[in-house]
Amino acid sequence: MSAQADRRYLTGALLLIVGFMMVEVVIGFIARSLALISDAGHMLTDAIAIVFAMVAMRIAARPPQGGFTYGLKRAEIISAQINGITLLLLSVYFVYEGVQRLITPPDVAGVYMVATGLAGIVVNLAATWLLSKANRSSLNVEGAFQHILNDLFAFIATTVAGAVVWLTGWGRADAIAALVVAALMLKAGWGLVRDAGRVFMEAAPANMNPAEIGQKTAALEHVTEVHDLHVWEVTSGYASLSAHILVRPGADCHAVRQAAERLMREEYGIEHTTLQVDHAPEDLLPATDSRRHCADPHGPIHRAGISSVQQ
Repeated sequence: MSAQADRRYLTGALLLIVGFMMVEVVIGFIARSLALISDAGHMLTDAIAIVFAMVAMRIAARPPQGGFTYGLKRAEIISAQINGITLLLLSVYFVYEGVQRLITPPDVAGVYMVATGLAGIVVNLAATWLLSKANRSSLNVEGAFQHILNDLFAFIATTVAGAVVWLTGWGRADAIAALVVAALMLKAGWGLVRDAGRVFMEAAPANMNPAEIGQKTAALEHVTEVHDLHVWEVTSGYASLSAHILVRPGADCHAVRQAAERLMREEYGIEHTTLQVDHAPEDLLPATDSRRHCADPHGPIHRAGISSVQQ
């Protein structure tokens, strides 16, 4: 799916969110409903999240130049991190306000909550559908999607709370709905911050096991050892790998490199690989010593049929 199509979906969702948010703020103050005001606050962050996502997509599309040899692809991860932190901060605020209202519940107009909540469900279903059609493998788009999805859950909780207030007069239902929304924000926010943090710390993608990759590479024909293996994400969905592979004297280094590249591409979907393939010195066989072969080796050593050995 093209970035241009993603931007169209994001723009459509943004227009829906901003239009309804302005209506909800007014109704929230009229009804004196924290649940409605918290929904409106969440919708504001939805709009900001979508704007950040759209800006990040444009920045990330710029070609590599100067010192930015990968380009600015991690702008999308910064956007996802901001979205996650925003959700966490909002959840803390609404927990505080919700507890206050549990202790001292105000008079809340339940009928306004129900009407606005039902309308909000329709708007957020449309916005969620639009964003679900965009490329959610990008943490950037996923961050915006999580904002909208949590807002949909929030409107469902608000509608239920409004019906309780309207039918029974129990005002604390409004505060409970706000606390439910806060819990959902906390869960989604933590997930985004955690996943974006993995990219910033250059950890391997969550679905890849570097030890397994090392062992499978070491099991290739003619390979005696794999070390200095690194797997990281430049941005979501863009994994890179580098490694030093030692092969038996007389073996075809180019053929081994091609076999390793094919393994990475077909089994792990890694298209960007940088592999240094050398012949292992005769005096180091059969068990090579990477510390003597490399000036500054680090990480585990992988050999066929032998568990990884830490250097």
